[in-house]
Amino acid sequence: MRHGTASIYVCGATVQGLPHIGHVRGVLNYDVLRRWLLHRGLDVLMVRNVTDIDDKVLAKAKAAGRPWWEWAATHERAFEAAYDALGCLPPSIAPRATSHVPQMIELMRRLVDGGHAYASGGDVYFSVSSFPSYGALSGQRPDQMRQGESAGAGKRDPLDFTLWKQAKPGEPCWPTPWGSGRPGWHLECSAMATFYLGAEFDIHGGGQDLVFPHHENELAQSRAAGDGFARYWMHCAWVTMSGEKMSKSLGNVVAIPALLDQVRAPELRYYLVGPHYRSTIEYSQAALDEAVAAYRRIESFVRRVGQHTGEVEEQGTLATEFVTAMDDDLATPTALAAVHNAVREGNAALDAHDDAAARAAAGSVRAMTGLLGLDPLAPHWSSSPAGERGADRALGVLVEHLLEERQRARTGRDFATSDLLRDRLLMAGITVEDTPDGPLWTLKDN
Repeated sequence: MRHGTASIYVCGATVQGLPHIGHVRGVLNYDVLRRWLLHRGLDVLMVRNVTDIDDKVLAKAKAAGRPWWEWAATHERAFEAAYDALGCLPPSIAPRATSHVPQMIELMRRLVDGGHAYASGGDVYFSVSSFPSYGALSGQRPDQMRQGESAGAGKRDPLDFTLWKQAKPGEPCWPTPWGSGRPGWHLECSAMATFYLGAEFDIHGGGQDLVFPHHENELAQSRAAGDGFARYWMHCAWVTMSGEKMSKSLGNVVAIPALLDQVRAPELRYYLVGPHYRSTIEYSQAALDEAVAAYRRIESFVRRVGQHTGEVEEQGTLATEFVTAMDDDLATPTALAAVHNAVREGNAALDAHDDAAARAAAGSVRAMTGLLGLDPLAPHWSSSPAGERGADRALGVLVEHLLEERQRARTGRDFATSDLLRDRLLMAGITVEDTPDGPLWTLKDN
């Protein structure tokens, strides 16, 4: 067991609209990382910023006829609600960009004084040519790069990127030694990361789409200013639809509130944390349905053990395969395979009336899923037990009781009673599927 502190900075949301699954996937992945590091004996300082001033925020607010600050705050709350619904641990702090302008101005001063940045016409730019290792993070040569921003009348080199934008009529602005304006996106994260975590910290995380230009620019401006900045970088792959990255600009988004009308929060979390964080998720209803069924097999087993043998312990033994997988770059697919192996063994133990083995398996399942934020009996999920869409908890208890009776009949080869119980459930609108992991029930209108 190691001891110490892991410091992590994660690029959070640009709060221009409602969160979709592409937004929250990365946050869930870093939540799993945090849980695993805590389990491994490390304290974790996690900073997840909020970009509340940005071209997109201003444009969306203007189009809606709303104050920019109100637009940003409204959608910040929507993101936080989505994170909470999906069981994310709250970050150590979630700083807003607009609250850290003094730190941004100080970082710019250091860069200008060191010859790495220059003011021109009210704007301030970073000089890429002043930082010879520019491009090392993304593995590109400068002559291959495009910043994705306007050329800028005052730029000395098209590759230079904006640190500070000159004030425009009607837009929010702050005073600086180089004129009033507002910060550029890249500057915000460097200033906030080092303000909370120090000049050098452990891990910087974000989506794969942020490697260039955002993280490349963060690294360049921070190192140019003399900060060691991030020791390690982690990047989560996209959620795609029809092969395209899910984004509001493409109009191919699946919003979290809409999805949570279809599936329960732990089921959606299972869908998003199940694939390896560096693997692209191609969204489809079939894949989501498969994840829902897989999670319910786990949940049904744990509840079945609880009803048959009594309370299931939260802390059980972690399977060796689970630990090895999580230590190997958070290999969640292999880790979940270990969970399902334990479910199968536990169901077999129940069928053999080995209550001690069944309880041990259920405790192991709870311990492993808890480290993924998926423990079926976690209080966070208590308002939504298996197989229901907001119905009374009593339904779940009654159905599980009938399934226990049916399983006993099957074990005793009393197939007439087993079929009778299945048919009664079907008449009540409940279908039962017998799987290797035990019976799985759903409402027919699912």
